[in-house]
Amino acid sequence: MLVQILLLLVGLALVVFGADYLVDGASAIARRFGLSEFVIGLTIVGMGTSAPEMVVSFIGAAQGNADIALGNVVGSNIFNTLLILGLTALILPMEITRENRKKDVPVNILITVLLIVLGLEHTLFGFGTDGLSRIDGAILVGLFIAYIWSSFAQKSEETPQESDVKPIKPWLAVIMILGGLGGLVAGGNLFVNSATAIAHALGVSDKFIAITILAGGTSMPELATCVAAAVKKKGQLALGNIIGSNVFNILLILGGSALIHPLSFTDITYVDLGALLASALVLFTACHVGQKNRLDRLDGSLFLLIWAAYMAWLIVHL
Repeated sequence: MLVQILLLLVGLALVVFGADYLVDGASAIARRFGLSEFVIGLTIVGMGTSAPEMVVSFIGAAQGNADIALGNVVGSNIFNTLLILGLTALILPMEITRENRKKDVPVNILITVLLIVLGLEHTLFGFGTDGLSRIDGAILVGLFIAYIWSSFAQKSEETPQESDVKPIKPWLAVIMILGGLGGLVAGGNLFVNSATAIAHALGVSDKFIAITILAGGTSMPELATCVAAAVKKKGQLALGNIIGSNVFNILLILGGSALIHPLSFTDITYVDLGALLASALVLFTACHVGQKNRLDRLDGSLFLLIWAAYMAWLIVHL
């Protein structure tokens, strides 16, 4: 047990340092090529920090373990929006652009609803089965390709700002991104493996491990990246990272997992799916109520309260 705890701490340290280099490198690339930090967060950073989720879910699908593949993504998206965005907003209220309100945040809701509809088609409509088939997986992957293509065509609404920071050369920025991602993935894997071993030793179920420990552990890169971005006052990169990670998780990771092996929704409860949908809806509401141009500390506090309530429900129903 002591060895596993030490490995967990080493993994956490790798994640923290990896996030710092990743944020600096991604910001440098955004400035160099005239891309918005949101788009960089949505694509390079969002997909990069979701690599642990992809590894865990693909392996779970290949082994026929739908609880791991599906629970990991459902838990990760809840964790991303409610806990990570909540904490980040408490550190630094984040700017919300018109493009975020009209496209990116609604897309986050639409793909969440699509996942629920595809996964519960028998319960809702009386045909098919409850779960994701290979056809469903192909639909999700196709939508992912279309969304990423449209994101690179998205024009930046960010106002250029003068910076006292010395520009980082492109080749060095690429090395920082790759090194940062490597640290995030390696650290995330160490964290997940050690945390899972500890949880199994304590006798908890696969579903609980997937939705809490695996989801939280594989979201450590997003957490570290968003906190680092907030500290460096790069709120759009943090927001892009979370929305990009959520899109990547549902469309590519679950889509790809379903292509590998159809996923059953048998052990995912309505409360789990309700919390997933609530996380997407509360982000949408925050963008249209109160200070529409930012996620402020009040929004962050609300996100954290909803996350705590869901975690309490999970613990009670162990």
